[in-house]
Amino acid sequence: MNKRMPFLFITIIVFVVLYSVVQYNRLVKIDQKVKEAWAQVENVLQRRNDLIPNLVETVKGYAKHERNVFIEVTKARTSLMNAKTIPEKAAASMQLEHALSRLLLVVENYPQLKASENFLKLQDELAGTENRIAVERMRYNQAVNTYNKIAKSFPTLLFVNIFHFDKEKPYFQSISESQIPPAVKFE
Repeated sequence: MNKRMPFLFITIIVFVVLYSVVQYNRLVKIDQKVKEAWAQVENVLQRRNDLIPNLVETVKGYAKHERNVFIEVTKARTSLMNAKTIPEKAAASMQLEHALSRLLLVVENYPQLKASENFLKLQDELAGTENRIAVERMRYNQAVNTYNKIAKSFPTLLFVNIFHFDKEKPYFQSISESQIPPAVKFE
């Protein structure tokens, strides 16, 4: 019986080490999936940021007296570019969407602008980009959901703590202001 003890002890140690390696690799894989999904969100957010100056300049030519809307869009775009964390970027993105919706409401007062080929192309590009953003946010939140479920399950949560992984990844959430339709005042 004493001869079996070292073998049993070694077997248990090997099992624990192998299980640890498997859990670590699993956490790395899902952590990278979340990072990849967020990088794709940032990719389409950058696409939108690149389109906005062209859209604003096109609208400015027609709507010179809508200065406050242009300022709001510019500030929101700057906030998004300066945001560091995922929650900050999510909030800044929602503020930018709100400002863009106000800008597009301004367009409704300018029929000649709505007929402009440049504006129509930019508007289509922006609409397509907004759809891409929605899809990538959904994919990001799905990756976060997978990570959070695994990271919070036992015994994986022990490895999360041991290997210093995030205990929970933040979801991309809309800000409360995004629930309110934009109010546009024409002077």
